[in-house]
Amino acid sequence: MSEATVDHVTAPEAEAGSSLWRDAWRRLKKNRAAVVSAVILAVMILGCIFVPVFGSHDYATQDLALGATAPSGAHWMGTDPLGRDIMARVFLGGRVSFAVGIIATLVSFAIGVTWGGVAGYFGGRVDSVMMRAVDVLYTFPFLILVILLQVFFANKDGAFHHLFQKAIGPFVTDATDPSWFPVFQINFVFAALGGISWLTMARIVRGQVIALREQPFVEAARSIGVGHTAIIFRHLLPNALGPIIVYTTLTIPQIMLTEAFLSFLGMGTQEPLSSWGLLASKGAEVMELYPWMLVFPAVMLALTLFCFNFLGDGLRDALDPRIRKD
Repeated sequence: MSEATVDHVTAPEAEAGSSLWRDAWRRLKKNRAAVVSAVILAVMILGCIFVPVFGSHDYATQDLALGATAPSGAHWMGTDPLGRDIMARVFLGGRVSFAVGIIATLVSFAIGVTWGGVAGYFGGRVDSVMMRAVDVLYTFPFLILVILLQVFFANKDGAFHHLFQKAIGPFVTDATDPSWFPVFQINFVFAALGGISWLTMARIVRGQVIALREQPFVEAARSIGVGHTAIIFRHLLPNALGPIIVYTTLTIPQIMLTEAFLSFLGMGTQEPLSSWGLLASKGAEVMELYPWMLVFPAVMLALTLFCFNFLGDGLRDALDPRIRKD
């Protein structure tokens, strides 16, 4: 008896699985403004890291005989009245501006995510008390509150400065050296901006957690005895990361602009440190004589703010769950 011939039917290959993050990445790559902005930000950050280190001019070296000179082949962004290279100072200032924006945003992120996550998860009286505290803080003008904190707490005779000196004492030769005071001030700026700018983050996270806390995966976690902390930080918050990431990206330029304004008023970064706001403040004083001292830090700050906002808009569109797959 002849063997029956069996036709082997090749099953079609399964379509590659997709996820929210893979779809978001695909949509983000199609947003040219967001991609170009991300590339520009990456180049600027790398420049701020490496130009002050490997550049041909030191940011603090003075040449009084040279004085203020216009941009040239020797000094691409010119020099200031003390003969210091503007390009070196602009990129050093970028370090401080980016550091303020990123570190203060991380402080805001930590406080806001925790506060909003706890309030949204427990609800009831806990939610009412915590969010009424947020409402009260919202009544204070953000910028004025930061200025008041700077005036009353970021001074040489204040308790916070003495604590800072004790903290750095084991690591430096002389913690009472006046040159450490600008370092204390910039660290206080980090804490002040981050400690106040978390309010909107808390509201966003609370809304997302309220929308998720009755989902089946949360009920399943409760049924097997998972604790409240684990449910909040391991189940709820990871599923709310989309809006959190978007708002975090938009918070960085907001804080950078606030720091620039404080430095412009003389209440933010102080010499010998530098930031784009401080450089713009110094440049504004002599803009009629030496316009390049204002133009270059102002352009760098404006370009950074535009790029962060374009990137934030691109992330918002990419992570919006209402957008259907292309």
